[in-house]
Amino acid sequence: MADDEMSPPSPAPTDPRLPLSAMQVFKLKKSWKGIKRCLEDTGVEMFIRYFKTKSPSKVLFEHFKSQSLDELRMDESLEKLAGKVMAVFDECMLNIENVDGTVEVMDRTALLHKGMNGFAATMFLDFQEPFLDAVKITLGDRYSDNMDTIYKITIRYLLDTLVKSHKALS
Repeated sequence: MADDEMSPPSPAPTDPRLPLSAMQVFKLKKSWKGIKRCLEDTGVEMFIRYFKTKSPSKVLFEHFKSQSLDELRMDESLEKLAGKVMAVFDECMLNIENVDGTVEVMDRTALLHKGMNGFAATMFLDFQEPFLDAVKITLGDRYSDNMDTIYKITIRYLLDTLVKSHKALS
């Protein structure tokens, strides 16, 4: 038997609108399983890191603004909010190769933010670094340089899609 007959078939190419290769999609989905097991904790960590920034979007979260980090970690309403946000990311990650489906999820999410007083679409981008930091903490040693690259590409793609969806509503 030739070597070509023994090797598994190459994964199908990804949608050209998706900035990830088929191998990166495979690695992302495999890595995301570690996040999925700790979805709410990762989301709470993301929000805590977000609240540490000097982002102007913090004004939208008045309820959490005056709480200490320890209080935030124990706040059930933050846990609930973090769970909802991470559920959106989870749905997208599990079906990342379905670009149309991802756009649909982001359209629904953008619609939820339409009309929020003081909210601008670009505020979604403020979650990029907090998300990456939270994922890195959750994955620990499993967060390699390669996964860092994949997650950076992925979160930027998702947030850019969300920004476009939100701006399209205006």
